[in-house]
Amino acid sequence: MIIPAVLRRKEAHRHTFALAVPMILSNVTIPLLGLVDTAVIGHLSDAYYLGGVAVGAMIITFLFWILGFLRMATTGLVAQHFGRGDGLAQLQVLYQAALMALMLALGLLLLQQPILSLALHWIGGSAEVQYYAAEYFNNRIWSAPAALLNLAALGYLLGRQQPRAAMVLLILTNSVNIVLDIWFVIGLDWGVAGAARASVIADYAALFTAAWLIWRQLPAELKQRASWSLLSLRGAGALVALNRDIFLRTLCLQLCMLFVTAQGARMGDEIVAANSVLMNFTLLIAYALDGFAYSAEAEVGKAVGAKAPSQLADAVILGWFWSALTALLFSGVFALAGEGIIGLLTDIPEVRDTAATYLPWVVLYPLVAFTCFLFDGVYIGAAKGAVMRNAMLLSAVGFFLFWALLSPWQNHGLWLAFNGFLLLRSLTLALHFGWRWHQRRWLPA
Repeated sequence: MIIPAVLRRKEAHRHTFALAVPMILSNVTIPLLGLVDTAVIGHLSDAYYLGGVAVGAMIITFLFWILGFLRMATTGLVAQHFGRGDGLAQLQVLYQAALMALMLALGLLLLQQPILSLALHWIGGSAEVQYYAAEYFNNRIWSAPAALLNLAALGYLLGRQQPRAAMVLLILTNSVNIVLDIWFVIGLDWGVAGAARASVIADYAALFTAAWLIWRQLPAELKQRASWSLLSLRGAGALVALNRDIFLRTLCLQLCMLFVTAQGARMGDEIVAANSVLMNFTLLIAYALDGFAYSAEAEVGKAVGAKAPSQLADAVILGWFWSALTALLFSGVFALAGEGIIGLLTDIPEVRDTAATYLPWVVLYPLVAFTCFLFDGVYIGAAKGAVMRNAMLLSAVGFFLFWALLSPWQNHGLWLAFNGFLLLRSLTLALHFGWRWHQRRWLPA
């Protein structure tokens, strides 16, 4: 059988780790930033500070994540051009994605107040939570141009199988953010606004770093042709189509996650604060597992570009194997030490007790979610955005049906519906892949 043969190849494991480990290490710094935000705000006097940051950050995360196609589509298309050895086409994808990022950032800045009003009206929550959510949002939204350009730059680096450069970018960004977060909130006593301003400064620092990392590794001939490549629309249609499908997929995902925060806000300040702590745990897990998904993106894209089915099979098998082991590890850690970790993040007794009550759902989370994270990477690398879109639409419908049935269980029902949503995503993507592979319809003719 092909699976045992692949798993016995030590060089294949080493290659997977060479791509995945730098991204795991750098990805972990992203939710660590959220955990630091939670820790510094969670030690203020009242739960509504933490609830306000949770709601404000969720709105920002929603906006930036639904535009995450700038990273994902760029990775998939650059990886395929990388497999074909076409350096100029890779650079053209980056330029087109950067132009799109600037246009979208301008739209967010122009519409920031209508977006905030609509989001707060829909989410609800106490007057104090809404006040501090607005304070966080009004500061953080000014990072939009840098944050969206960074998505395009990160996609380019990952598509070219340069995970160490991507690691430098993410670790530097989030390290600056964490240091400034502690300084602004605790040292300067800027409170919620300080947490947001730290993120803004870090995003712009990352943008300059990304530009330097990309420029220094370009061949001399491409540097000379780079300015003219900006004017070319070659391949723009494929980028727009893939961006559209991934946008719809990510929009559904973020609506489901925003719904979790909104329902928690309606259940009280302690629930929304406790859920924000637990959602930070799920983000930590997701970003770590995404390291293997990023590896799959780069390897699958390269295999599709080179028309190499054996390379594609290796990427899927090895990515799933190591994702499964990582998921088991996280589940064990939170089962054994979850309550202690909660205690590090907040000393508000009501929030700590409430978060501990719902902790078992975080223990279940990596086991039901790791497959869908991995296959997201597979389909991004193959530039099959329509499949991801359709699987997400089906799973989102399932989520809201689950909630309609489980709502009498309040927050337990909410977490059960969320885990069911992730399981449905895993099943739809994995079954579709198996069916298409059986039909030998995964690579272009």
